[in-house]
Formats: sequence, structure tokens, C-alpha cells
Amino acid sequence: MSNEDLRLRGQLCFRLYTASRLIVKSYTPLLSGLGLTYPQYLVMMVMWETDGLTVNEIGGRLMLQTNTVTPLLKRMEQMGLVERRRGEGDKRRVIVALTERGRAMEREASRIPQAQVSRMLCNGATEETIPGLLPRLDSVIEILRGMTGEKEAQE
Repeated sequence: MSNEDLRLRGQLCFRLYTASRLIVKSYTPLLSGLGLTYPQYLVMMVMWETDGLTVNEIGGRLMLQTNTVTPLLKRMEQMGLVERRRGEGDKRRVIVALTERGRAMEREASRIPQAQVSRMLCNGATEETIPGLLPRLDSVIEILRGMTGEKEAQE
């Protein structure tokens, strides 16, 4: 029995899953010198943009649940990149701040986005392809957020 609707080659979800898996894999050699995993790199980008956020704010910006972000932050604290402390007025709030080592890493990491674009261009992407993907992916994310009821990422 064959159902065309269930053919893998016709599934948007499979393409998005594969793209996600491959983008993470493609960043691995770029991040290895920093000793970061891709999820840790995402946390660091949020922190370089705005230091001193709560765990919930970091999760919101990354569209991740607190129980996903907390283990990342614990490991990053062990690595000496961030420090966590309880909020002064509300001890339930955990504030995350970059350490000197975490701040210093930003300079080295600043080469990564352009290096990734260069690698993509060397492998068949065009100058027009990459910027054109951003609004399309934003549209897909917005549609999926509506379907799942997830909150919008905080800017």
C-alpha cells in the first residue's frame, strides 16, 4: 500500500529537520576552537547582545523552555563563561552575567558568521540566496508558532 502524502520526499517537516541538523553540524568546526556547542553559541550570542538577563529572558529569546536552558547555563558556568546569581528582590529569579572570559570570547566569535557565509558560498549558495532565506524562514516560524501556541521570541 502506498500513500503519496506519507512519502518522505514530499514532507516540509523532513526538509526543515534536515536543514536544522545540517546547520548545527556545519557550525561544529567553527565553534570547536571556542570549545562551544551550537546551543551554547546561541546562548553566548544572546548574552553578548544583552548581558545580565534572567534565565527566563534567555529562554524567551531563544524560544526554549527554562528546563532546556538551565543545563546549558550550568555547563557554561563550569566553563567559566557565565555566572548565575539569585535576584536581589526575588530569590526565584536567576540572573546570568558574562564573566571576563565570556566577554573576551566575543572578539574571537565575531568571525564565525562571515566564515559560515563564506563556506556556504563556496558550496553553492549565491549572494542572493542567504538574505532571501531569512524572511521566508521567519514566515515559517511565525506560522508554526501560531500552530503550537508558543510565545514570540523577545527582542
